[in-house]
Formats: sequence, C-alpha cells, structure tokens
Amino acid sequence: MPTPHNSANPGDFAKTVLMPGDPLRAKFIADTFLENARLVNNVRGIHGYTGTYREVPVSVMASGMGMPSIGIYSYELFSQYGVDNIIRIGSAGAISARLKLRDVVAAQGVCTNSNFAHQYGLPGQFAPIADFTLLETAVACARETGVEMPVGNLLSSDTFYDASNSTLKWAEMGVLAVEMEAAALYMTAAKLGKRALAICSISDSIVTGEELPAVERQNTFTAMMKIALETAVKMAEK
Repeated sequence: MPTPHNSANPGDFAKTVLMPGDPLRAKFIADTFLENARLVNNVRGIHGYTGTYREVPVSVMASGMGMPSIGIYSYELFSQYGVDNIIRIGSAGAISARLKLRDVVAAQGVCTNSNFAHQYGLPGQFAPIADFTLLETAVACARETGVEMPVGNLLSSDTFYDASNSTLKWAEMGVLAVEMEAAALYMTAAKLGKRALAICSISDSIVTGEELPAVERQNTFTAMMKIALETAVKMAEK
C-alpha cells in the first residue's frame, strides 16, 4: 500500500530497483533505457519509474541525498513493495589517486562516519558489505561491456562539506572514494534480508580538485547505468 513517501500501488515496482540520488537522473534512465516506462511515484519530486529493459521488468527511483533519505526509500521498497534488489547508481568523489573522472567503482564494503547503525542496538561496530551475488554479477557485466570497474571499499559520509578536512585520511586504509548513501542502503538490506549493491561513477577528485558539472553527472554516467541494467537482467534469470 502507499506510504507517506511513496504513492505507488502494490506491484508497481519490479524486483530490482536502480537507485540514483538525483530524480532527474532517474528520469534520464527511464527515458533513455527503459521501454514503456511509466511514472509510479512522484511524492516530493522523487521520480520512480517502472518499465522493461531487454524484456525484463526494471524500476528506477531516486533516493535523494544522504543516508537518512536513502534509508527511508530503501526500507519502504524492501518492506512494503516486495523489492528484492536495490542497486545504487550514484556519484562519488575519488580519494584514491589512481581513480580518474568518470571511472566506475563498485563498493564491496563501505566505511562510514555515520551513527546509522546505532538504531540496531549492536554490541559493537557493524561492517556494511554488498550482497555477493549482486556484486559478482555486476563485475561480470562490467567485463562483458568492456568497463574496467575497480572493486573495494568506499566511505559513506554524513557531511559533504567536511569541516575537519579529514576525508583523505581514509585513503591511507585503501578506501577508494567517498559518497553519502551506500552504508545506510547496505545496513537496511542486511536488516531486512534483502540484496544491495552500490556502483558509483567518479564525478570529482578530492586528490586533484577536478570535477564534472552537474548536467554531466546527470546525463553522462551511462557506463554505470548499463552495468546496473545488465545486472538486473541477469538477476531475473537466477
């Protein structure tokens, strides 16, 4: 049934949902890649669409920015709409010097400075990791599409403007890039027994200071989108 944040009806979402942060990126994916795409949610301007990709039902819906936002939308998709897989397709800032603008990375694990896990009352630190089936499927799809996709640790930060200027410290532990949503998605999936994966395109580099303009972040990260769509198709075959 509809929720305070989602006006879709039962059955409106496919089993796999691609989740960019930006509502306009969700619209771009629906318009560019999905056949017979229909708008199933637009509460608060969070575009959600369902259509088919290579004859397989696929949905795409924005998450908004930050862990609290993706925590709401992923929880409702998993618990209220029967979604089994959410693939975050977002932007990230490189903190590894070996990453370049527009590179695609997959988050095997996610570090975080967030207190999101406090709600679970755990007697220690939880390590958010991707679902292995989704991850290995995405890696295979990347190879098939000719995309070199590094796999490793990302950082999910609660702050975009970091007053401590300490983000690059994470690179000393091999962390590849920083974004703001994956940890909450992984924790929500773990709690609900669902599958989650984050695939990110590098939109800027904290190492070099390079960055892409907003319109390019919205419309040019097609390699990441195709990997996620092909992963959705393969997951439907499993």
